[in-house]
Amino acid sequence: MSLAGSIPADLRYCAAATVLDLSSNGISGEIPAELCSWLPYLVTLDLSNNQLAGAIPPDLSGCRFLNTLLLSGNRLDGAIPSSLAQLDRLTRLDLSGNRLSGPIPAPLGQKFDSSAFDENDGLCGRPVSSRCGRSLTQSSLIIIIAAGVFGAVASLALAYLIWRCWSPAGKWAAPGQGVEDGRWWAERLRSAHNRLVPVSLFQKPLVKVKLADLMAATSDFHPPNIIVAGSPRMGTSYKAVLPDGSALTVKRLHSCPLPEKQFRAEMGRIGQLRHPNLVPLLGFCIVEDERLLVYKHMPNGALSTVLESSDDALDWPTRVRIAIGAARGLAWLHHGFQIPFLHQNLSLKAILLDEDYDARIIDFGFTKLMRASSGNGNDTSPFLNGDFGEFGYIAPEFATNSDPTTKIDVYAFGIILLELLTGQRATEISSDTAGEGFKGSLVDWVNRLTVTGRTQETIDTSLQGKGKDDEIMQVLRIASGCVVACPKARPSMYSVYQKLKKIGDTYDHSEHVDEFPLVYGKDELENP
Repeated sequence: MSLAGSIPADLRYCAAATVLDLSSNGISGEIPAELCSWLPYLVTLDLSNNQLAGAIPPDLSGCRFLNTLLLSGNRLDGAIPSSLAQLDRLTRLDLSGNRLSGPIPAPLGQKFDSSAFDENDGLCGRPVSSRCGRSLTQSSLIIIIAAGVFGAVASLALAYLIWRCWSPAGKWAAPGQGVEDGRWWAERLRSAHNRLVPVSLFQKPLVKVKLADLMAATSDFHPPNIIVAGSPRMGTSYKAVLPDGSALTVKRLHSCPLPEKQFRAEMGRIGQLRHPNLVPLLGFCIVEDERLLVYKHMPNGALSTVLESSDDALDWPTRVRIAIGAARGLAWLHHGFQIPFLHQNLSLKAILLDEDYDARIIDFGFTKLMRASSGNGNDTSPFLNGDFGEFGYIAPEFATNSDPTTKIDVYAFGIILLELLTGQRATEISSDTAGEGFKGSLVDWVNRLTVTGRTQETIDTSLQGKGKDDEIMQVLRIASGCVVACPKARPSMYSVYQKLKKIGDTYDHSEHVDEFPLVYGKDELENP
C-alpha cells in the first residue's frame, strides 16, 4: 500500500531527521515552502515518482546541508528557482520528468549534466539542447553583432587604460596573480596601503611583521598553498613559508561580524590558551573587513586529509595516539576553566597533526567571532541557522534549539572516533560498504550493524587481522557512548580521555602526559 495525500506539517516534530524519502508513492499537492524550516538538517530529500504539482519552492535553499535532491517523475511546473544554486553541498540533483520551464540557473547547469533536467520540454539553456530566447531576424542579428563589436573594442580600450595606470605601481600586473577563483579579497589586500598594516603578535618579535610579509609567504594566498579548505563559515587555512624556511599557518575568516574592539579582545583571550594538544594562536591581522589569524604550523596537516589519503593508511597505534591527544586537548578546554570552554565546531578538519602525529585542536574559541548577538533576545541556535557545526558532527539536541553544553563536543568527538575506527566519513558511507540504497549517517550505519551482531564489519579493513581486535572494540564502545541521543547519558570528556589513556599505555603514548590542572574534583568529572 502506497502513501497518499499531501506532505504533512507534522514533519516539524521530526526536526532532527537527516533523510526524508517519500519516493514512489501517491503523494500529491505542493511541496511545502516550510519544509526546510521543519527539517533543517536534511541531507537527502527524495520525493521522486509521486503526483506533486505546483512550483519548486525557492525556500528549499534553506536546507543548507542538502547533498541529494530528487524531485523527478512529478507534475512540478514553473521555473527552477535560482536559489537552489546556494546549496553548495548538493552533489546529486534530479528534476527530470516534470513540466518545468524557463532557463536553467547557470550554476546548476554547469554542475549537473542533462539527465538531471530531461523530459522537461520547457527548459532551456545549458546543459539541455534547447537554447533560450526567440530566433532573431537577419537585421536584428546585424545590429547585435555591430553593438557587440563596438562594445568589445571599447572594453579593450578601457582595460588598456586601466593596465597603463595601475601596472607601474605593481598592483594588478604581477604575472599569475590575477583574480581567478573569486580571490578579489586577495587583490584588495595587495594595495600599497594595506600591505603596510602590521600583524599583531602576542610575543614580541625581533622584527615587526606586516601584512606584506604574510602575502609574500603565502604567494598572495594562492590556492596551491591551501592547507584546509574550510566551510563558508569557518574560513580557509594557508601555509605561509617565511624567508628562513620556517612555516606558519594563516587562516582567513570568511565571516566575522564582531566590531574591531571586540575582535581584539577575543583574540587576546584565545591567544592566552596554551596546551600541548591545541594549535597555538600566535597573532592576528585586521585589514579593512578582513580578519587573518596566524597559527603555529602543523606539518602533517589536517586529520581529514590524512584519513582520506589512500597512499599510506594510518596504523592502529597512530590512530590511538591521535585519539588520546584530541581527547586530552578537548578535556582541558572543558575542565581546565571555571566556565567550560566549548569548541562547537569539532570535526576532522579541526584536528591538525604535528611532526610526531600528535593531535592539535584548532578553531577553538570561535563562538563569539562567528556570530554577534542581535540584542533582541530572539537569536536562534548557531547550529540551526548554520553559523556553527560541521554537518555530521552536530548533536541531535540542537534540532530543538537547545543551549550549547560540553556534551555537544562529546558527541562530535564520538563521531571522530567512529571515523578513525571505520575509515568512513561522517556524512558519506561508501555504497560498497553500506550497500546500495543506504541513506543514513555514520551513526545509523554503525548502530544497524551492531544490533544485528555484525559489529566487526564496521571496522576499517586496514585494521582487521592485526591482533588488536579487543582494543578496537573498547574504543568502539567509548565512541558509541559519546554519540547516544540523550546528552545526559554521554560521558564527560575527562572520562573519555581517561579510558583512552589506559589503552594508550600499551604503546607508551601516555608516558609524557602529565595530569593537566583541573578546577573540579575527579569524582565530579568521572560521574557527570
